[in-house]
Formats: sequence, C-alpha cells, structure tokens
Amino acid sequence: MRPGITIRHSRDVERSTDIVRSDLTGFIGVIPQARWPAGVRRGDFLELPLTSLADLHAHAAARLVDPVTLRAVQHFFENGGREAKLFGLCIESEDDLTNTDPFSVLWHDIIDRLREREDVGLLAMPVLAYLPIAFDPRGRAIVPCQPTIELLLEHCCEMNNRFLILDTPKDLHEEALFEWVGRFRDQNRSFASYAALYYPWLMRGDTMFPPSGCVAGIYARVESEDSQFGVKNPPANRVLRGVTHPAVEIKWSETDRYLDERVNPILTQPARGVVIWGARTLSMEERWMHINSRRIVSLIAEQLRRDSEWVVFENQRPELWALLERGVRNRLDDMWVAGLLTGDQAGEEYVVQCDAELNPPEVRDAGQVNVRVTVRPISTAEFIVVDLRLGQ
Repeated sequence: MRPGITIRHSRDVERSTDIVRSDLTGFIGVIPQARWPAGVRRGDFLELPLTSLADLHAHAAARLVDPVTLRAVQHFFENGGREAKLFGLCIESEDDLTNTDPFSVLWHDIIDRLREREDVGLLAMPVLAYLPIAFDPRGRAIVPCQPTIELLLEHCCEMNNRFLILDTPKDLHEEALFEWVGRFRDQNRSFASYAALYYPWLMRGDTMFPPSGCVAGIYARVESEDSQFGVKNPPANRVLRGVTHPAVEIKWSETDRYLDERVNPILTQPARGVVIWGARTLSMEERWMHINSRRIVSLIAEQLRRDSEWVVFENQRPELWALLERGVRNRLDDMWVAGLLTGDQAGEEYVVQCDAELNPPEVRDAGQVNVRVTVRPISTAEFIVVDLRLGQ
C-alpha cells in the first residue's frame, strides 16, 4: 500500500444467538415447618429443575413441598409444559404468607435466586389461592395474602420479561370478586400488565384445584407449537387437559363482564371441553390489555438487552452507535419475519435511534449508551417505545 493509506476493518456486531425463552415456568410452593430438613431455617428454599413429570417423581426432595404446588406442576406437564423450576420456600406458618411486610427476610434469598434465573418467563404460586379471606362490614373482600401477590407482581415488573399467572382466591365469586379485582388493579397500576387472573377453579372428578398449573401449561404449549417467538399467540381458546369441568359454570352471556373486569373466564364449550376464554392482563391501559402484546414487548426488550451486552466497556463513538443500531434493527427484522411486529415490509413500522441526540456528552461520560426503539406489536393499535440504557 502507498504511504499514508491504511485499511480499517469495521467490527461486526456481536449478537447473541440465544433466543430469550418465555415458556420456562417457575412454581413457588412452601415447605411447612414440620417437614423442614435438619439445619434449615425460615426463608431457606430448595430448587428442583424439571423437564417432565417423571423428574418430579424422581426427586425425593419434592415430597417436602406442599401438595397443592405438586398438583399444579403435574397439570403443567399434562397441558404441554416442557420445563419448570420448582421452588420450595420454608415457612413457619400461614402467617408468613399473609404478612403485611412480605419484604422481610423470608423472601430475600428466593427472590435473589429468581433474579439469577433470567430464563424463567412465567411465575405461579397456586398455594396462595387456598388461604382464607374475610369480608369487611361493607361486604368488601379482604385478601390477607395480597402483599405477597404484590411482591411477586413487582418482581415480574422488575425482571420485565417475567409474567405472573394468578388464581382467584378460593371463596371469592361474582360481585365481591369484581370489586376486589378493581381495587387490586387500582393499587397496582404500574405493575398490572405483568399478570393475568383466571376464574373459576377447576374440577377433576370430585377434586377441586386452582387453574394456574393448567394455564401455565397452555402458555407453554402455545409457545412450543411455534418454532420461534411463540409469545405472539394468545394463550386462549385452548382445551384444558386433565379437567372434567369448572367448579363454577359461567354462561357465555356472562363472559363479557368478566373480560371487562380483566378476569379471564374458563368455561365449558360443547363438543370441545373446558377452555380458556380470555387473554387479558390486569391492566386497564389499551396498549397492555392483551397478554401477548405485553409479553412481546417484554421479549423484545430482554432480547435486545442480551444481544447488546457486548457494548459494555466499548469506547463511545459514532461508529459504535451505528453498529449498535444495525444490530438492533437486524434483530427486529427477525421478529417482524416471525410475525411479532406489524407492517407490510420489514422496518416499515419500527424505528431504531442511537445517535448523538440520545447520547450527549454527560451520558457518554457516565459510561452509558442509550438506544430508543419504537415498535407496534401485533394485537395493539399503538406504537410503544422501548428505551434501552446500556453501560458499565
């Protein structure tokens, strides 16, 4: 080469090849004090990885966990679930689950562990639905375990790509149920889109149980039926396996009321069986009304975060912004092809911005890179902005 002329090779974007999972389910059960192994204390927990019902039977430690949760795991696999994590939390009494301050030492270790398990996309704690409720003088339901439900809901929001499947309390029905759900939504507006509630309980012969285990299996089944990015499909209008009938029969004419109140009804459809007839989150916001819309956006944010981890400790420069923007756009193209995003052509209805406007000197000096992504997932008419902040 002539003096003064050099060749500079541009760096390829180091994009993760791993697709974020959304079907792996975490079940939280309890281990009552009478079953504690020697040497454990309140707040300790066990964790069992499960890929089949046979795994559940093979783990002797699983017998320590409450039977409600074990039944839910069984229904999960019967309904198409492929992989689960079973957590057993050591509690001294039911009071630990109705404590008005669930952020006590009881939950510290297990929540930290759940933070480490990034691929857990679904979370359920069916044992909470069995805890007794009360009514105040005005007939309003008092759900003592609500602080624990809120703890799990806030955790799902913190993780962003995690979604909570909730059961209605055992003895809560009709207007009392709608009133409580309304209050619960109002008290948790910021987190409401990260959960869905199902009613009624289910029957298998004479045995009654909460639906979250079956429902989690449906979520996983819907996603496994699609080779990639199955979260685009709503987990509804699917027949539940291992169920004979709902504990409360809901008429078809009543379904609109349940859906309006953000309660997903389960009912009997002639010639088909017991089906989920709703795919709504607890949120009253139009853009977060549908479960698949919420989970698509959560998946996009988490996928882009993992794809872009290579940016940490890179030198801030326009070339870096261009590389990052190209990598994000390429991933969004994949998601558009898979049917997660709207638009007749790739890139038509999503925008990626990573430039000097988003990254002024004070941001660069702080060791951060900002990326703004505007998308419109299927099932919603609104564009949604995802702000990514990457840094040391």
